[in-house]
Amino acid sequence: MRELPPGWTLTRVGDLFEMQIGKKLNKEASAGRDQREYVTNKDVQWNQIYFNSLNRMSFNAAERERFLLIPGDLLVTEGGEVGRTAIWEGQRTDCYFQMSLHRLRSRGAIDPRYMLHYMSRAARLELFVEGVSQTSIAHLPQDKFAKHLVAHPVDIEEQRRIVGVLDGVSGLEREIEASISKLKALRFGVMEELSDLDYGKLGEVIKQGPQNGIYKPGSSYGLHGTPIVRIDSFSQGVSDFTRGLLRVAVSGDEVVRYGLEVGDLVVNRVNSLELVGKSTSVRKLAEPTVFESNMMRCKLNRSLADPVFTEVWLGSSVVKRYFLARAKSAISQASINSDDVRDCPFPKLDVPGQLAFLARLGAVEDQQLAEVAELAKLRKLKQGLADDLLSGRIASTAVTA
Repeated sequence: MRELPPGWTLTRVGDLFEMQIGKKLNKEASAGRDQREYVTNKDVQWNQIYFNSLNRMSFNAAERERFLLIPGDLLVTEGGEVGRTAIWEGQRTDCYFQMSLHRLRSRGAIDPRYMLHYMSRAARLELFVEGVSQTSIAHLPQDKFAKHLVAHPVDIEEQRRIVGVLDGVSGLEREIEASISKLKALRFGVMEELSDLDYGKLGEVIKQGPQNGIYKPGSSYGLHGTPIVRIDSFSQGVSDFTRGLLRVAVSGDEVVRYGLEVGDLVVNRVNSLELVGKSTSVRKLAEPTVFESNMMRCKLNRSLADPVFTEVWLGSSVVKRYFLARAKSAISQASINSDDVRDCPFPKLDVPGQLAFLARLGAVEDQQLAEVAELAKLRKLKQGLADDLLSGRIASTAVTA
């Protein structure tokens, strides 16, 4: 470890905090008297605690004193994703915690929020790996955690200035996250416009198909041949069939029969239940490309249906519910057939209306992508700041000046 700057020191967690593992859940605690709410490992996420599904168990008077949570306590996950940390801010007046959590209560030499930011950085840099015991699930035992050395300024006011800088960036993060959530809701609202329309059937706008793809044994696949689109070649929505596809040996006649063209619609006919019906439109091809037997190809009447609009529609909640209802389930997979595709609901909206809808949807999605990119840049900046501030490479005054 690099030499610490003047005014910094290394202190063990056990010297900085009173440490306590939560109460063990057992039959007696589940059925006993004096039931109280308690926080578990799954309730504690990074810098937040979920309260929508707190459980209850019995805590006697001594246990209530021992396991009570008070503002400023840190809750740290002991198992699973070890070190995940949130601060208790008094969201409940009478709440406790389970054995799967460490509680850290500052002895006064360190600000709890400084430790919160430290834990995030330490987990990212895997500083707890040596202290973790591994069985089927990773664990951070209290005795090993207590020996972990924390780098921090001796001056608690400098700790708080560092916290102020990092909390300021966290506040900007939350603002962008809230904006992204609003844009997601706005996108949902735009999609809901289609719910108010009358529906015909997808078959009414299909010019040719649905046609099943080509089956080839595994021995036909290799480094050479014709690119083939398989069920794992795309997710729902936008796809790229110009690269990354497996290749298969096929004849010229098979390329003609099973070849894809720009504007074609490809629909999964066999997949897991939640993915059956997964669809995409072919936007671009670099060379002749075929599609496998687990999918169906539809050629649309372009005067009645825009391929991208159709792709978006087939990813809607209306269509997902429809295919779930029509799917035939087997062991570990489900299937739909050509009749299911032809009978799929399709909005009665002309092509200009479809394109206008795509323009509205695209404006929302473009803004959402811009916000996501901005959030990624901000998080990268925050990581760099945390690395510099929490190691003493730069002083808080250098950032706030």
